[in-house]
Amino acid sequence: MRKKLLVGNWKMNKTMAEAKSFALAALPLVDFAQAKNIDIGVCPPYLALETVKKANPKLIIGSQNVDYHTHGAFTGEIAINMLQEIGIDWALVGHSERRSYYGETSPSCNLKIKALLEANMTPLYCVGETLREFEGGLTKQVVEQQVREGLQDLTRADAKKIVLAYEPVWSIGTGKNASQAIAEEVCHFIRTVLYDLFGEVSEEIRILYGGSVKPENVQTYLSSPNIDGALVGGASLQVDSFKALIENIVG
Repeated sequence: MRKKLLVGNWKMNKTMAEAKSFALAALPLVDFAQAKNIDIGVCPPYLALETVKKANPKLIIGSQNVDYHTHGAFTGEIAINMLQEIGIDWALVGHSERRSYYGETSPSCNLKIKALLEANMTPLYCVGETLREFEGGLTKQVVEQQVREGLQDLTRADAKKIVLAYEPVWSIGTGKNASQAIAEEVCHFIRTVLYDLFGEVSEEIRILYGGSVKPENVQTYLSSPNIDGALVGGASLQVDSFKALIENIVG
């Protein structure tokens, strides 16, 4: 049985002081979640990564982005070895905001995923369609292409180490969440694509749903057979709502 996973993506929020305050307040939440067989983590801004890691070392701490180059003239980027130096071993790859605002593509995500796996880090790979694509009935076509291109040339052993997140772009930060039926249908479809790529290993890969996930709807989503957790934005920024998410997953 796949272990449930809750990851908060803080985006460009929280100073180091605010991040430390959250991390300390969340110390008991990690023990509570672990007792309920749930993994939890957060993806802070770069400057707060080490702060959160030191304040709450049991939390999964992920970077919001990473470059696949080891070093060089890549202004504003961060390398894998820089993250590892401060104990970070997870990274988001291909979040819709990276795709939309900064031109990130699935082939470039593939390079990042391979580099992370080579470094024994965990990629959390995000896929999802825009509103226009959703309304045009292109959801599965778009998502399948993103999965196949992003995971191209990975081995079955590699596939066991990744996590996927389905985040319909039209529901991120809009308050418009996909219905449970839509989310489950797409996550099930993703698993069929993974089966085609990796065989029975697909049953071991965790698939999260993201998109206006809140304490009041998280249990509904996670009751679906192919949704193994949630990638949460705004509802992960306050300790109280993060706690409520965990408690509601447990039910």
